[in-house]
Amino acid sequence: MARIFLKPRKARPFHGRHPWVLDSAIDRVEGAPADGDEVELFSDRAQWVARGLFNSQSRIRVRLYSWNEQEPLDETFWRRKLEAAIRWRSELFPDQADTAVRLVYSESDGLSGLIVDRYGEYLSLQVNSLAMSRRLDLLASILAELTHPRGIVVGADREMLRLERLSLAEETAWGEAPEGPVFIAEHGLRYGVDLSSGQKTGFFLDQRENRRAAAAYFRGRKVLDLFCYSGGFALCAAALGGASECLGVDSSSKAIALAKANAELNSLPNVHFETGDGFKTLESFAGEGRKFGAIVLDPPKFARHRQALDEALRAYHHLNRMAVELLDPDGILVTCSCSGHVTREDFLHMLAEVARRTGRDIQVLEQRGAAADHPVSVTCLESEYLKCFICRVI
Repeated sequence: MARIFLKPRKARPFHGRHPWVLDSAIDRVEGAPADGDEVELFSDRAQWVARGLFNSQSRIRVRLYSWNEQEPLDETFWRRKLEAAIRWRSELFPDQADTAVRLVYSESDGLSGLIVDRYGEYLSLQVNSLAMSRRLDLLASILAELTHPRGIVVGADREMLRLERLSLAEETAWGEAPEGPVFIAEHGLRYGVDLSSGQKTGFFLDQRENRRAAAAYFRGRKVLDLFCYSGGFALCAAALGGASECLGVDSSSKAIALAKANAELNSLPNVHFETGDGFKTLESFAGEGRKFGAIVLDPPKFARHRQALDEALRAYHHLNRMAVELLDPDGILVTCSCSGHVTREDFLHMLAEVARRTGRDIQVLEQRGAAADHPVSVTCLESEYLKCFICRVI
């Protein structure tokens, strides 16, 4: 087995069980590992550290999975990891007949590069590392045995495909692909989910509890849900929160068609959807003098790498400032960031600047993150990416 040696003073994070070994931390490679091969990691003093999988094409040169020197990364290892992850979700959601739940959350479950969501009878896999893609057949086979789905659909984050230099040829890894939307239940509402061409793995499961929490502030309010995708916040606002009227806007015509179908499925005539760019929509509404009692901002990731942080914060500032200016006095702003490089402190400082520029007081009522099936690993804080702030704008 090839041996990866770290540069001096680079071993501490990996003794601390951080799973990403960047190319800049590596001094030398002994052996000739192929991409996807199992390798051992050593300190500069030849002390054994961990076992991982190699990718010469990625900045994350080695992804670590085991800190037990006697534990090979074989079928038994992957089965044990998958069983542990799935067992926890079965405790969270005992009845998964038509439930959508994240079964595997990458680094947080010790399975860096693999995300698995269950949508009723189907699994949706997101393969974000070359090493996991090379083990796809094995992983799909174990998952099929453990969960008995009708089919497993496979996709990947486009940015990760580029960074990992990998490609996925087939959409369905096992069983049959769904012929149309897969229907799930959440908080008493039903949603159609497009697993073949939807965003992420089909639905934004990480916002599950935030949708319900935000709805509690919307009674009697006119709500604008920007970047609404398939309508989760808007539908919860009307059905659970008693909002008087909801408008959802998204740039994807496919998402809006699905959102309209979801509103009809739940018999919510006071929820409407339009196709449009989030920034331009706010500018247009400002020109028309429109006002709202509550606005939800759940934009896509603005900072995909640390170098884009300043630009991302400017985008968040612009977006939130326009939204605040459209809010009635005592309005509710639900504002989110899924950019891992943007910290909570960064986001709060941005909101403080919005308050200063608009002359409006902003009170944070709740600071929230992802749902419990998206746990945060304390040894890989990059797994805490979602920030959701529920605010009162005076």
